[in-house]
Amino acid sequence: MSDKDRLNVFPSRMALAIIKTRLKGAQKGHSLLKKKADALTLRFRMILRKIITTKTEVGEVMKTAQFSLAEAKFTCGDISLVILQNVTKAAVKVKSKKENVVGVTLPIFESYQDGGDTYELTGLARGGQQIDKAKKSYGKAITLLVELASLQTSFITLDEVIKITNRRVNAIEHVIIPKIERTLAYISSELDERDREEFYRQVKKGSRKKEKDQSPRGGNKESPNGRKGWPWRGSTKHI
Repeated sequence: MSDKDRLNVFPSRMALAIIKTRLKGAQKGHSLLKKKADALTLRFRMILRKIITTKTEVGEVMKTAQFSLAEAKFTCGDISLVILQNVTKAAVKVKSKKENVVGVTLPIFESYQDGGDTYELTGLARGGQQIDKAKKSYGKAITLLVELASLQTSFITLDEVIKITNRRVNAIEHVIIPKIERTLAYISSELDERDREEFYRQVKKGSRKKEKDQSPRGGNKESPNGRKGWPWRGSTKHI
């Protein structure tokens, strides 16, 4: 095992406990990121279905709005100059808010009517019904376009976040966790080797001590007078 395949740590009991804690943290982080990626993917697919439905609806509404405008022009003539002269400020405005999805902030756009209807008297002489129909059709189209813009912005944001989250999940699963596991295996093998060496040393030391005790030089000798140990100096006879 090369040093690049594991963490550079000194094999000890404390290092073993620290690496085990890091492994648990990495596994917990992997589990949480996996759940986050699944939740974001679920929301991503839901937004994709809404985008497809809204685009289809926008196509139908725009078709109806264009046809209504053609009817109003045919009935009342060109009313674009009258409308441009009466425009002072935007009647429909867009406001934004934020939505938190598993720690990811998604922008939400909503359209609202600011003030009253400036063109309620337009077409009073003739063609008022066609103008009102075109106005409602384009109002609905604006609402759907704002909703579509909100969905597409959320779609792009979620797409980037899902890619980043999946890269992190893969990095933890295929790089970090295996590296920590190889480090644990290395530390365990080194500690086992030390334990074997210590056991062999203790056995060797005990056997040497036993051999030393059993040898004639290390044992107890009997004195000439029958007592164990070296001859007692006081037992010598004077000549």
